[in-house]
Amino acid sequence: MNKKMEYVDKVANDIQFSGTFHVKNSEGITTKNYGYSNYAERIKNQTNTRYGIASGCKIFTSIAVCQLIEAGKLSFDTTLNQCLDYDFPYFDKDITVHDLLTHTSGIPDYFDEDEMDDYEELWASIPMYHMRSLKDFLPLFKGMKMKGKVGNAFSYNNAGYILLGLIVEKVSGYVFGDYIEKYIFQKAGMEDSGYFEMDDLPGRTALGYIEKPDGAWKTNIYSLPVKSASDGGAYVTARDMALFWDALTQARLLSRNMTDLLLKPIVRVDDDIYYGYAGYMQVIEDKTIKHILMGYDPGVNFRFVQYPDTSLIIVVCSNKSEGAYEILNKIEDLLV
Repeated sequence: MNKKMEYVDKVANDIQFSGTFHVKNSEGITTKNYGYSNYAERIKNQTNTRYGIASGCKIFTSIAVCQLIEAGKLSFDTTLNQCLDYDFPYFDKDITVHDLLTHTSGIPDYFDEDEMDDYEELWASIPMYHMRSLKDFLPLFKGMKMKGKVGNAFSYNNAGYILLGLIVEKVSGYVFGDYIEKYIFQKAGMEDSGYFEMDDLPGRTALGYIEKPDGAWKTNIYSLPVKSASDGGAYVTARDMALFWDALTQARLLSRNMTDLLLKPIVRVDDDIYYGYAGYMQVIEDKTIKHILMGYDPGVNFRFVQYPDTSLIIVVCSNKSEGAYEILNKIEDLLV
């Protein structure tokens, strides 16, 4: 497998990729690093470098909710109003946990990609350094009108996962990030992963880089909320994400029945792409071909796929805004 991976080098060099890929299959494990975690200091990315994965960590929120459902503290049919005491004057009273998990709630999103091209635009008038808890996101969307009807078509929604994180906090009594670290990261052996603050990052954490119009690079410190949230922003190593998937599929995070439910397709997104409690998946003739996790923020690019039939896992983490998909695509060409 290592010989095949040499072909990835050309793609990485062509696109100036910065990050790490980690591949695990029946032939073994291959990990390779490119670029720098800190370009000013010329600190190279390493196998144990921690990367932001943006929305790639929504699955952690889903698992936390499912754990609380298994504990009898929630159900998929529990409504938003039964969980939270905040006032949502225009939200439908029938929105359930299931609707929020599957992006079918119809609520407005605080970052609406139909109206806003660049996530950085959010922080032009709102200090991103004030976004240190989940409730800090509520003023961005809680007073807005519904965007669609509950239970209708899939519409990707970050705000729904902020609400799910608040539900986890309310029901469990933990700060959201603390809950994930205790009940998911520790159980999965993800020793290098966590929910960090950008102005207090631990060692071995890659800074995110955004290309400027003149071709130079700037960090993303003013482009993202300062604290990781339940809709995205956790920091992981590529290896930790492979460990996480192993723990999930081996039913070490949830019961076998709940794990199977988590991994099932639920709502059709487009053509052969579906969404379930565990994120995206490609489904052909009622068979799940691969599970897909992805995340994008300014200075952050993440891709993950797992093929159930072969147990192939490919993880690509990047500390630039682009590049993870190209690396993933080349690896899939070589191995699938």
